[in-house]
Amino acid sequence: MASERGVAVITGGAGGMGLATARIMGRDHDLVLTDVGSERLDKAVAELAALGIAAEPYTCDITGRAAVLRLAQHAAARGPVVAVVHTAGISPQMGSAETIIKVNALGTINVADAFLAVAAEGFRLVNVASMAAHLAPGLLMPERAYRYAFTDPLRLIRTMVRRCRMLPESTRPGMAYSMSKHFVVWYSKRLAARVGARGGRVVSVSPGSFDTAMGRLEERSGAGAMLRFAALKRFGKVEEIAELLAFCASEKPGYLTGADILCDGGVVAGISRRDLLALARSSQ
Repeated sequence: MASERGVAVITGGAGGMGLATARIMGRDHDLVLTDVGSERLDKAVAELAALGIAAEPYTCDITGRAAVLRLAQHAAARGPVVAVVHTAGISPQMGSAETIIKVNALGTINVADAFLAVAAEGFRLVNVASMAAHLAPGLLMPERAYRYAFTDPLRLIRTMVRRCRMLPESTRPGMAYSMSKHFVVWYSKRLAARVGARGGRVVSVSPGSFDTAMGRLEERSGAGAMLRFAALKRFGKVEEIAELLAFCASEKPGYLTGADILCDGGVVAGISRRDLLALARSSQ
């Protein structure tokens, strides 16, 4: 049965940020929750059901273009797709440099391409980046190659992987994460005109250290040390970032597009390049 409320798709829906966002958006949208693992996804859907929120689970590997196209077509068959909150991604402790780049960068391209093809008028796309994008060393970012996202995404991925291989092996996953999220910020801005032509909006949101399973996984590898430089000396609450993601995906900020929103408790404002170098040396 087609939705009259509009369909919202949340990638990474079984994760902390995705599930918390679903709790908010499920109040006034029909939800499609997608993630790579069916067991965690079913658990998330059951948790939402206990709150009176209906969500349909859909298992999908976002690195596969055909799989994401099928996801988009499935969502569109339920009703007008009015919002996508793309939280799916992995951190430096969760995979190799190549895997991180494929999930975080290629996955973002696949999601944008697939859903723009089925988007309803006024569509909103929210991509989750990271404060790491704002702290990434600019000289190491292959920004000139980012344009291949629109013509040859696999060439872009190969370029990013090669750039990471120039560094010591122990630093590659961290650099891949920073690079992939730097790309997400760039890409979201460059998508604005294309999405705007459909009457829609796109933004990226760059979270800092949040109290999620992924955030705690990274705590010992640098995320915890970052709090020394924050204005707010604590991890963010998952409900705080979910409120921001849901707001950006709503109709309320109707003139907000082509921008990145940094939500990091003041880390980027309080840290210097010297501090970053010191942290990098101490982690080696």
